[in-house]
Amino acid sequence: MNQHFTEITLKATGAAALGESEVIQRLWSGYGKIVRVGLEYEVEGRAPSLQSVVVKHVHWPDEKHHPRGWNTGRSHERKVTSYQVETAFYEQWANRCDASCRVPHCLALETHGDEVFMVMEDLDASGFGGRRNAVTPAEIRACLSWLAHFHAEFMGQKPVNLWPTGTYWHLETRPDELAELDDPRLKAAASAIDRKLGDSRFQTFVHGDAKLANFCFAPDGRVAAVDFQYVGGGCGMKDVAYFLGS
Repeated sequence: MNQHFTEITLKATGAAALGESEVIQRLWSGYGKIVRVGLEYEVEGRAPSLQSVVVKHVHWPDEKHHPRGWNTGRSHERKVTSYQVETAFYEQWANRCDASCRVPHCLALETHGDEVFMVMEDLDASGFGGRRNAVTPAEIRACLSWLAHFHAEFMGQKPVNLWPTGTYWHLETRPDELAELDDPRLKAAASAIDRKLGDSRFQTFVHGDAKLANFCFAPDGRVAAVDFQYVGGGCGMKDVAYFLGS
């Protein structure tokens, strides 16, 4: 982390210095990383409110490598927009998400040239340290409840500064993948399915990438969600289908 971003983190948290850090995840196609950063304070004998934060540092790579071969200008532009959308979500909309659709608190945001820097609440430290590869029926219901409350909160809202049509998989922006689809019946029906979803009566904000990996579990059964790069307008059943498929 360079000095500029270090100063942003210290100012946002009130810490005197940054402590140990660990890489949580490297971002798709070499666009940066998510890091947990420990915080150090000058006052001894008093427990600080924040022991750590999660930093999402995005930097456009010099060479774009996609693990499945979609190395196109369209793909790059979509990734760039996705980080702008996530920044807008935390700046304009995240404060409407209460405990029923918990999201991490954003402490600082900075866009600097070809970099995006976000300082977020560490959900692990806040009690949401569980990650799942498989879920119980109760955990499925908890995630569906999160989605239901999120969709209810934004029902009928215009997705200002978000994706006009949310979700990671969206037909209009996926011509490369559609061209590679080897199921002729599904390929022929894709446009009709897309129109049906777009014309549905109840339009809201969709999380956009509501896979199991983006839900964090607390021991008491509560869940929180992360990763809002593909939040935008749409039919909430897109999130439900994607979650259940994951």
